[in-house]
Amino acid sequence: MANQLRSLWQNMGRLWARKLWHAARRGGHDIGRDQVARLMKIAGISGVLRGKHRTITTRRDDAAPRHPDLVKRGWAAPTGIDQLWVADFSYVWTLAGFCYVALVVDVFSRRILGWRVTTTKHTGMVTDALRQALQVRYAAANTIGWPPV
Repeated sequence: MANQLRSLWQNMGRLWARKLWHAARRGGHDIGRDQVARLMKIAGISGVLRGKHRTITTRRDDAAPRHPDLVKRGWAAPTGIDQLWVADFSYVWTLAGFCYVALVVDVFSRRILGWRVTTTKHTGMVTDALRQALQVRYAAANTIGWPPV
């Protein structure tokens, strides 16, 4: 019976237990819904997962030393631009799949100075965002004589 359920599951579009049970009943198989679920588990089949998207951007290593909090949670402390930059690396679910986003933000002005969006997570995207932030600030600073000597 598990083989028959597997062939139904492949032909009908990756159904979950309830829909596969209905398809089996329509196909003339006298089988209970819970038995379909058990046979699916034994056969190693499952339905299409919609709505729940999980990805891991980083894996925590409890043995690794923690970096100190250099900001000391003083988000209101900067009194001018370029005193405190923060970076973020995250992901966004889109219809095409996951997109990974790296951002560099000036805390005082709350301006996004650098950003990168890719479909794969790699170190290059983070360094590109930082490089863009430096170019944005350096280009603006060249007009006012920055960096100070």
